[in-house]
Amino acid sequence: MIAPFSIARLPRIEFGPGVIARLPPLAAGFGKRVLLVTGAASLKASPAWPAIERGLRDAGVRWQTFTVSGEPSPQRIDNAVAQFRGQNIDVVAGIGGGSVLDAAKAIAGLLRTGDSVMDYLEGVGPEKPYQGPAVPFIAVPTTAGTGSEATKNAVLSVSGKQGFKKSFRDDRLVPEYALVDPDMLASCPPALIAADGMDALTQLLESYVSLRANAFTDALAWSGMEAARDSLLPLYEGSGDQGAARAGMAYAALLSGVTLAQTGLGSVHGLASPIGAFFPIPHGVVCGTLVGAATRVNIDAMLAREPANPALDKYAKVAALLSRRNFTSREQAWEHLVALLDEWTRRLALPTLDAFGVDAGDFAHIVAHSRGSSMKTNPIVLEDAEISAILALRCSAAG
Repeated sequence: MIAPFSIARLPRIEFGPGVIARLPPLAAGFGKRVLLVTGAASLKASPAWPAIERGLRDAGVRWQTFTVSGEPSPQRIDNAVAQFRGQNIDVVAGIGGGSVLDAAKAIAGLLRTGDSVMDYLEGVGPEKPYQGPAVPFIAVPTTAGTGSEATKNAVLSVSGKQGFKKSFRDDRLVPEYALVDPDMLASCPPALIAADGMDALTQLLESYVSLRANAFTDALAWSGMEAARDSLLPLYEGSGDQGAARAGMAYAALLSGVTLAQTGLGSVHGLASPIGAFFPIPHGVVCGTLVGAATRVNIDAMLAREPANPALDKYAKVAALLSRRNFTSREQAWEHLVALLDEWTRRLALPTLDAFGVDAGDFAHIVAHSRGSSMKTNPIVLEDAEISAILALRCSAAG
């Protein structure tokens, strides 16, 4: 029997090399005034920009631009809304990495209401129910990591010891279109490929073992993990067919966004939220650094308290998938999975947390702020000591 499941709204997805060319006519279909939200400089320096500019002009579209550098803050979003609210924007197009897409998503959601995004952030504001309407939004990812092009989440950050990393989320924020063009990854540097790729893999793995996983999301997560297995290291190392590797990682990241939007995530992302707020650590680096340790702690906790937990079998299956081999026992598979994830972290040169100033004295503060929505769908409820153990495993060179 296939258990009942429900799938929330998804964007219209256009995937493949060259689909960026569809942006101008799609934008024109919503009106003549477009707000382009981009990174600080990478888009206009890319080979794609002249064609986008020409296409918008030929379609009779007028555009304004707003740039996002680093992870967006609530104040940055509110400033953008104040700047463009009176401009009669018909459609917002976000072209960039996850931070750019999150910023564009939030701006599109607030241009017509004029509210502060703080009114809607989970866990930090009054958490007013969002009524909309949102300006139509087109998402064009230029990295392969967060999967923001397929989600209703706009993640915003305030940095510092008392900072936060929280989501503005609603089904009305889901993009109308996601244009996923693997060629847009061609200019990504290796360090960004590594961090983003491990973020996507972590999202796929956490979706697969989530308490809210279902047959539909399992199939997608499995396919995404297979693509990441075949594509991440070749793309990072510049080996083999780079076009195929770019396509594989763009596909894996897209599916990671689809699955996380339906299932939630787990302990890695539960920890990534406070760590990313309190310390200057890129989100993908946190995920890639923690995923092996979190997998080990999850397995040990389930063996101790929930030995019949179905996630134990799922972890064994993932070990076989990622390693392309069969195992004589689940125990052997689990050990191999953790070792493989740790090996990828090393091959991708992802640093341990102490390289960014995290030490044992910070653990209690991090753990106290880790029990957000992601931790609630971890396959088992972890005790504070177990969450601290994940951090301890990644706060030394030996980790």
